[in-house]
Amino acid sequence: MSEEELINGCVREDRASQYALYKTYAGKMLAVCRRYARTDLEAEDILQEGFIKVFDNVSKFKGNGSFEGWIRRIMVNTALKLYRKASFKNEVIGIDDGYDMPQEATVLEKISQGELMKMVQGLPEGYGIVFNLYAIEGFSHAEIADTLGVNEGTSRSQLAKARKWLQKKVIESQNIEYERK
Repeated sequence: MSEEELINGCVREDRASQYALYKTYAGKMLAVCRRYARTDLEAEDILQEGFIKVFDNVSKFKGNGSFEGWIRRIMVNTALKLYRKASFKNEVIGIDDGYDMPQEATVLEKISQGELMKMVQGLPEGYGIVFNLYAIEGFSHAEIADTLGVNEGTSRSQLAKARKWLQKKVIESQNIEYERK
């Protein structure tokens, strides 16, 4: 089935088309959901909730941009809705001195993608959301601020703290690896 046929079938609420669309995109979207979830179970919940929204709103997809990108945006918004209800807004935050200082990238060359993704998943909640939105989804600080209901300085500060946290974890992992040799 082509993408257009899948979309049209989902608009008609054809179960076979819905299943095929789910099978086509679930793996990629689960990876997106895992970046925002604290556990695999939570990521699966976000995925399921996101697909319900996809099926409920598929008739609104007008073909502007990619269909996969449209689905991805729904998954990200579904994850963010969960965190708006949670503790992110209660986190004590402030602008860190040097939040706009360049970060050293050379330490990232020493670890695998899988190790880095585990570290990103381990970021404290507020840091992780801002890091994912900025570094992975490509949101600007203005978009992040608008989406999360914070100011741009908070977004920048959270990103800087996330980078520092990740850098510290990368260095720690390299020290452990070096000590084993």
